[in-house]
Amino acid sequence: MLNRNSFAGMAIVVGVAVFSMPASGDHSWGGYHWARTTPSFTLQVVSSVTPDWQWELGESLAQWSYSEVVDFNSNSSSTSKKTRKRCRMVQGQMRVCNDRYGSNGWLGLASIGITTGGHIDQGTVKVNDTYSSYWQDQAEKNHVMCQEVGHVLGLDHTSEDGSSQQTCMDYSSDPASQWPNAHDYEQLAIIYTHPDSFDSYDGGSGGGGGDGGGGNDKPCNAPPGKGCNKNNAGVPPMGSRVHRGENHELWVAPRRGGGLWVHHVTLVRD
Repeated sequence: MLNRNSFAGMAIVVGVAVFSMPASGDHSWGGYHWARTTPSFTLQVVSSVTPDWQWELGESLAQWSYSEVVDFNSNSSSTSKKTRKRCRMVQGQMRVCNDRYGSNGWLGLASIGITTGGHIDQGTVKVNDTYSSYWQDQAEKNHVMCQEVGHVLGLDHTSEDGSSQQTCMDYSSDPASQWPNAHDYEQLAIIYTHPDSFDSYDGGSGGGGGDGGGGNDKPCNAPPGKGCNKNNAGVPPMGSRVHRGENHELWVAPRRGGGLWVHHVTLVRD
């Protein structure tokens, strides 16, 4: 069991690891990556977005798939308000949702499950329709969706001061910063250089994708309202904020059985 002191220490370590960005322009997110035994892999994407976000999600996946290391297999899932509000994790996959998540100060939220060995084994992307005025700008809409997907792949920001590197992984309002650039693809190649001894991704062969989703270490097959489907099972806690920047926050929570839940929050810009 994790006590308060051990979690606090763990959170500090994570915060330091994630936000120590070398001058070389390395923008790996703490070295986090999906474990895989092959040079490239296909990540299953569970799409729980409404029609007004389907193009942005599809184009973001297409742009990221220009990388030599990752491709995507996307399937449509429930788009009920309940499903999108909860946006439950699915083991080995990435789920993407949109909903009116409230006036909480964030536009996008990328969450990943980290194993005790430091590998991503599930993730979600949420975009907040409460701030729909931001989505009237198509470039902003593309930018946020693309950036949150990039986080779930293991990338951090190329800059945090508002300057433009012409990538969706910066925080600029440059219309040229809607999609990944060559440096993002190079960074992914570096992160995924060394194969692992196992696969932490599903690739589409496993279950999940409905409103279940385990969120811990297994897909949830319990009846609605029972067992792991009780209350908010499959929705990881936010935990504690370990970093706040001008445009983003990082939150970390301990994961039952070991590992972490790590959340990258894209804040509303004034």
